[in-house]
Amino acid sequence: MPKTKKAKREESTGSAPQDRAAGGAVTAGRAAAGAERTGKSGKAGKTGRGARDGKSGTNGGSGGSGKRTTLIGAGTGPAGSGAGPAAGPADEKGLDFARAWVEFPDPADDEQLFRCDLTWLTSRWNCIFGSGCQGIQTGRAADGCCTLGAHFSDEDDEARVAGHVARLTPDIWQHHDVGTRPVAKDGGWIQEDEDGDRQTRRWEGSCVFQNRTGFAGGAGCSLHILALKEGREPLETKPDVCWQLPVRRTYDWIDRPDDSRVLQVSIGEYDRRGWGPGGHDLHWWCTSATSAHGAGDPVYVSYRAELTEMMGKDGYDRLVELCERRLASQLPLVAPHPADPPHA
Repeated sequence: MPKTKKAKREESTGSAPQDRAAGGAVTAGRAAAGAERTGKSGKAGKTGRGARDGKSGTNGGSGGSGKRTTLIGAGTGPAGSGAGPAAGPADEKGLDFARAWVEFPDPADDEQLFRCDLTWLTSRWNCIFGSGCQGIQTGRAADGCCTLGAHFSDEDDEARVAGHVARLTPDIWQHHDVGTRPVAKDGGWIQEDEDGDRQTRRWEGSCVFQNRTGFAGGAGCSLHILALKEGREPLETKPDVCWQLPVRRTYDWIDRPDDSRVLQVSIGEYDRRGWGPGGHDLHWWCTSATSAHGAGDPVYVSYRAELTEMMGKDGYDRLVELCERRLASQLPLVAPHPADPPHA
């Protein structure tokens, strides 16, 4: 099956809390094993909490062992075999279409620049977990994208999450008894995958932190529920990889004609390809689904906290200016997202 993408990266050597559904946009295909941790704006050596995506010489992708990944039950749903771009369910609009990108220097760091996908960031996507989400695995719509659990970016990520797990109580964590009993008695909330990498445990077919439908404390991610209960942003309590989706951040060192180099930080849509080859086997994926494109606010507004964490405040503020200029331009927009309603 696909693995959740580690929230780490290697630099490329190539040229008030939001009350979203508790399921949230959660995991992604694994990549960038063994990469260093970097700061909020993506620059090496800085500190901060943010998912780091990409591997040397690549722009994200499956990475890791390079093995072909396949979702449990793949091939039975409408998403295809994974050999190439899949049509997906009827409401998905595909992967290849015109996009409007903008580049601008990082206001806080003259050695890097942002490259942002305005088609995605001004789209009307929103998480529809529990209200129309079809799930990434056939027959498990209630899991949303929590089916696989989440790989930790590094020891700091795991330790941070552990601090919040310690405050989870049985009234908001359905599997509290499983997660807190000794590993020797088939307990614990962490497991190792076949490569020895640590991730949140999968319990009865999905992440151990996912409360199932009908649980009195609320369905969805218990860490997300904890954050909202305490007045925090969910990005504070959840693993790095969980709060980032479906925004994708990648890195490339750009060699310029004058022999200077700049770190290009790309902010865009986490589509099926972001999962690696196994992404084409997903039963359903929301970013290009018309059913998930009906929000009142565009992504750059609804994901303010997450984008600020990824880009830094100055970078995010500049992004807002550019998004607002795009939306203020005369309709129809150039390169709108095909899953958006007309003139969204």
